[in-house]
Amino acid sequence: MEAKKKKKKVDYEALKSPFMRIPRMDVVAARALIDLGFSDIHQLQGRCPDALFEEYQKHKPDAPITLLAALRLAVYFAETPEPDKNKLHLQAWS
Repeated sequence: MEAKKKKKKVDYEALKSPFMRIPRMDVVAARALIDLGFSDIHQLQGRCPDALFEEYQKHKPDAPITLLAALRLAVYFAETPEPDKNKLHLQAWS
């Protein structure tokens, strides 16, 4: 008998959020922003990505460190009218 495959839980709220309009944004980061109380990209303007990460870690201590790069990317995207294409990669913010 074949073992039944477990279905992955899909976070539709995060997938449909405005944060997914940020190039290369991942669903985990979008979920983190929602959990932090944000609902739109413009709300990230003037925010400190490191402080956001620390705040998120208070609620979710096992948050992956890669989330920090995604938060940095999100704040950069929110604050920059014409973002540099070279900075729209998570590796640029690691």
